[in-house]
Amino acid sequence: MLRRNLIRCAALSPLLAVPDIGRASLSPILSEAAAMDRLRAIAVWRDGVEIAARGYGDYTPDSPTNIKSASKSIISALAGIAVDKGYLQGPNQPIAPLLESDLPAEPDPRLSRVTLGNLLSMQAGLERQSGANYGRWVSSGNWVRAALAAPFTQDPGGRMQYSTASTHLVSAILTRVTGRSTLDLARDWLDPIPGFRITGWERDPQGIYLGGNQMAMSTRSLLAFGAAYATGGRAGGRQVVPQDWIAESWRRRTSSIFSGQGYGYGWFIARMAGRDLRYGWGYGGQMIYVLPAGRGAPAMAIAITSDPDRPSARTGYRDDLHRLAMRIVEAG
Repeated sequence: MLRRNLIRCAALSPLLAVPDIGRASLSPILSEAAAMDRLRAIAVWRDGVEIAARGYGDYTPDSPTNIKSASKSIISALAGIAVDKGYLQGPNQPIAPLLESDLPAEPDPRLSRVTLGNLLSMQAGLERQSGANYGRWVSSGNWVRAALAAPFTQDPGGRMQYSTASTHLVSAILTRVTGRSTLDLARDWLDPIPGFRITGWERDPQGIYLGGNQMAMSTRSLLAFGAAYATGGRAGGRQVVPQDWIAESWRRRTSSIFSGQGYGYGWFIARMAGRDLRYGWGYGGQMIYVLPAGRGAPAMAIAITSDPDRPSARTGYRDDLHRLAMRIVEAG
C-alpha cells in the first residue's frame, strides 16, 4: 500500500535537480558517502540554515522515502502537542480508559497500569509486535485490539520492549481524543515547520494511521523536523512543539535493546563527537540526528535516508551511518 503511495507522490512531485550547497569541508565527506550503495540522500542543518544537501543514484533530498520507525519521533511530538492543547493529561495518564472499547473481554489487570509514557518509551510490558511478530500483527483485522490483547511479558515500566504496536496505540489515542486523523493532526500542528510534509502513510483496517512506521517524506522534510527540535521546538516564528515536552522526551527512560544507549519518548539518547545527541532511527537506515547547542557548539541536525527494504542493524550499515554523521558533525 505504502509503495503505491510513494510512487503516486513521486509522480505528483517531479524530482528536482538539487545542487550541493554549504560548506566546502562537507563536500568530500558527502562525495565519499556515494560508496554506500543503499544511501539515498543526506541533508545537513546548522544554526538556522541548511548547509549541505545531496542525493545519490536516482534520488534527491526532495524525493519521498519511507522513513520507517524514524516516524516514532514524530508520533512523540504529536503526543506532546496534544498534552499542551489539553487533549491528553500527560505521560502518566493511563491508556485503558482512552481505549476502553478495544480492551479484551477479560483484560490483564496490568493493562490498567500502562500509561501514555510507557507506550512512548517502549515500556508497556506487552509482548512486542515488531520483529518476528510484526507480520502477524498487521495481518490481524484490528491492530489496536490485537495490540491490547497481546500477553504481558513483564510489568509496565520495565525494560524496553521495542514494539511498533505501542506507538500505533498512541496514534489510536490521538484519533480518539481529538476526533481527527493523525495525518490531519500532523499536517495542522506541524505545518508551521517550513518544508515539513508527509507524502504517504499507511492505515490500519479501521483507518487509523500506523503510529511509528510506514510514513513517507523527503530527506529535507525529515531534516526540517529535526531542526525544529534542535531549536527547542520553535519553527516559522512559533513554538510548534512544547519545549518542556522535548526535555521530557530526551530524558532517559530505559536502555535500547539494540545498542544499550538510552531511550526516551521516541528518541534514542547518546553522545557523538563529544556532544549530546538525540536521534530517531528507522529500518534500513532512516536517520534524524539532533545535536542541541552547547558549550559554544551550534545546534545541528542531520537527516539521512536509505533503501528502506534492506536491514541496517545486523549488517553494520547503521553503525556506518553513525560514523558518517560523526564526520559531518566534526567537519561542520
